[in-house]
Amino acid sequence: MNPAITLAESEVEITAIRAQGAGGQNVNKVSNAVHLRFDIPASSLPEAVKARLLARRDQRISADGVVVIKAQQHRSLERNRDDALTRLRELIAAAACPPTPRRPTKPSRSAKRKRLENKVKRGQVKLLRGPIKE
Repeated sequence: MNPAITLAESEVEITAIRAQGAGGQNVNKVSNAVHLRFDIPASSLPEAVKARLLARRDQRISADGVVVIKAQQHRSLERNRDDALTRLRELIAAAACPPTPRRPTKPSRSAKRKRLENKVKRGQVKLLRGPIKE
């Protein structure tokens, strides 16, 4: 994560989800599930990072700019909370670094010109060599 961007713990709302386990479901994990909520527009993140986060196509980010992360991977509530926070930090870190410009897929004008020059030179060299002798 970018060292300049810090995540204020007070801006992250974490609630424990208490739910009944369905048949065959691990009740311990479900009872220790965590629901993380993070409001992007209301946060203290830099404006550029907010804009990139809102522009990301991620199912965890809603249309109004709220990040919702659910974690029920571990049996302990603390580990699930840490897991959800880690995922949020990764999401912010990915948006914090600006995207690298893509290399153009079409050949540039100078590359086209150079290719044509080489083609002409090859033709001239073949003419100088004369006809192919068998």
